[in-house]
Amino acid sequence: MTNPTFDKLEEALREITDLQAAAALLEWDQQTYMPPGGAPARARQLATLEKTAHSRLVSDDIGKLLDDLKDLEAAGPYDAYPVALIRLARRRYDRARKIPPDFAAELTAHNAATYHAWTKARPANDFATIQPYLERNVELSRQWANYIGDYERIADPLIEAADFGMTTSRVETLFAELRQQLVPLVQAIAERPPVDTACLHQHFPADKQRAFGEHVVKHFGYDFTRGRQDKTHHPFMIGFSINDVRITTRFKEDDLSEALFSTMHEAGHALYELGIDPACEGTLLAHGASSAVHESQSRLWENLVGRSRPFWNHFYGQLQQTFPDQLATVDLDTFYHAINAVAPSLIRTDADEVTYNLHVMIRFQLGLDLLEGRLAVADLPDAWRAAYQRDLGITPPDDKDGVLQDVHWFSYLIGGNFQCYTLGNIMNAQFFAAALRAHPDIPTDIEKGRFDTLRTWLQQNIHRHGSTFTADELIQQTTNQPLSVTPYIQYLHNKYTKLYDL
Repeated sequence: MTNPTFDKLEEALREITDLQAAAALLEWDQQTYMPPGGAPARARQLATLEKTAHSRLVSDDIGKLLDDLKDLEAAGPYDAYPVALIRLARRRYDRARKIPPDFAAELTAHNAATYHAWTKARPANDFATIQPYLERNVELSRQWANYIGDYERIADPLIEAADFGMTTSRVETLFAELRQQLVPLVQAIAERPPVDTACLHQHFPADKQRAFGEHVVKHFGYDFTRGRQDKTHHPFMIGFSINDVRITTRFKEDDLSEALFSTMHEAGHALYELGIDPACEGTLLAHGASSAVHESQSRLWENLVGRSRPFWNHFYGQLQQTFPDQLATVDLDTFYHAINAVAPSLIRTDADEVTYNLHVMIRFQLGLDLLEGRLAVADLPDAWRAAYQRDLGITPPDDKDGVLQDVHWFSYLIGGNFQCYTLGNIMNAQFFAAALRAHPDIPTDIEKGRFDTLRTWLQQNIHRHGSTFTADELIQQTTNQPLSVTPYIQYLHNKYTKLYDL
């Protein structure tokens, strides 16, 4: 039996998501093919779409429809499509009502302008040019948090917008527990002889890198009839519908690993959205449960699959055939150790699995310091260098590979966008352990180049639900335990104890 009131809500929400998809397409174009001269108009266009979508979401008509559907929402079942959509729409509506449409438009325009400035400032190593943009972003981020209100720490609303159910204090507790386990492992590895990674730093033509990366992710299940890959300044995945989910990457011809593993990473994001139940198409539910759950999927395919020995037992011969001059005399053991080498590094996206989370913790803390007023933007480059020296024992020689390296602070709000990477690492090990319990033969399948069992398990247990469940709900029902750092620490210890003969 149909419900005319729900049908009206669904139609209204689809119009809003269509506007947001149009804005996302403009953002994709800005970060891939748009000529630089289009930046001012693009900022205005994105602001117009954001203001229009925001105004429709916070309208009295949406509020009345949600009020009229309270009984349907309460009737359950909790995971039924109408109930889940009403629940999520109410959460988004209640939050958006606190944000004035003019402010939402101003923020969007500022983010677009800042991104354009960053694309020039980073290669020029020019922090001074971007500093006023970043100072304004700190102000806007604080203002956004204050509009939402009801927080213990100012970052709480920003974190919860990306990872519902998370707070500053909860993230700090998880990070402290993880750091306590990570630091001794990093120190133990540092005492071992360094791994030779020279095989990764030869000349690898970009066109061949691209072809091999696309070959791999096709095997993962990435459907190029529903997606594509393009070049950008900072790799990302973006979806306009569950049948149009695109990935991007960047290439370094003197580094084989960057484009290859970022392609796997972004394909992991894409597989999530491509696997959402078709009934959710065009609705608020057609996205991941949270930023961290999304990151768990990308890091799972990049690391737990893509850096595993079974994976390369299958694919290394093909890689050697692609790059015979570079790799024909490099044996599999040498290559496998090289792609899993642990060493302090400057760039987060290039970091190994063991030190990666230290990069994230540095960014999380600096963002918190900016928001809470302990750190001025003018002092950020020095604070960045000091944090890298303290935690990783290295100092960035410039801002290009220091504070300017990540796009996040220059295209989004500050304070809620870095915790997801480490939370995703924690989650991916927990999800993968559950998948192995259900299907112990997954490593054998991977060694044969077969990914259907793993992908199907992820699709049935995580992907198809979209945003129906919160991250905590999804973890509990999928793994039968709450979020825990233990599976992730066990994974790292098991893998790197063997690799480094600890």
